[in-house]
Amino acid sequence: MSVGVLLITHSPLAGDLLRIAGEILGTDPAGVEGVEVVNDTPREDLIEECLRRLDRLNEGDGVLILSDLFGSTPCNVANRLQELRTNVQVLTGVNLPMLLRALNYATLDLDAVTEKALQGERDGVQLCKHD
Repeated sequence: MSVGVLLITHSPLAGDLLRIAGEILGTDPAGVEGVEVVNDTPREDLIEECLRRLDRLNEGDGVLILSDLFGSTPCNVANRLQELRTNVQVLTGVNLPMLLRALNYATLDLDAVTEKALQGERDGVQLCKHD
């Protein structure tokens, strides 16, 4: 089994990240789904959709939720899901290195996958200077 990954982002970021990750990995990644939030979607509808996806993704090892912007609707939905389900962790500020790390280490336990994804996010943001 492995940790599932659920992306909850503003539209169209989740789909774009998943498409690019698939191109880099050479295959459509398994155990990952994306939900794209459009501003006028009722919050309760988003929560219900995300709960269905969480239940589908959780094979017993938990689910890591990646959201784009702290304090935004996708993040608030993710935090609500963490209250409603056990064995769920939430990271915000999703970027491609974070997603790739989560997918590449999905066979580890949830805490380790979360730490690897967080490390990917931190290490993936660099100031490139030309002297």
